[in-house]
Amino acid sequence: MSDPVGHQGPAASGPASAGGNPEAPENAEYRVAHLQERLAAEELGELGVRAEFRAGAVAVTGTVPSARCRETVLRLAREELAGLTVHTDVVVAETDRPDHAEELW
Repeated sequence: MSDPVGHQGPAASGPASAGGNPEAPENAEYRVAHLQERLAAEELGELGVRAEFRAGAVAVTGTVPSARCRETVLRLAREELAGLTVHTDVVVAETDRPDHAEELW
């Protein structure tokens, strides 16, 4: 499942453009690393999500335990990566009880 967080080009103004070209690899890689830190350290404590800068875009992928957790990941990605092209593939793990017994052969 792919869900674009923000499919945008460089920001015209604001904090992202104040420090130079927001599409510059060193700036993007720094922002991706900061996103990873926030995912691991903040209220989320999510280590099952990866963010990588590849070919001029950021890929955010992984599996999370709930829809609420997924929304938090997407919100953090929007905050940290504003102005960059971002592709997301963050899915919610199935944690429901099985509706029938498993049949073993």
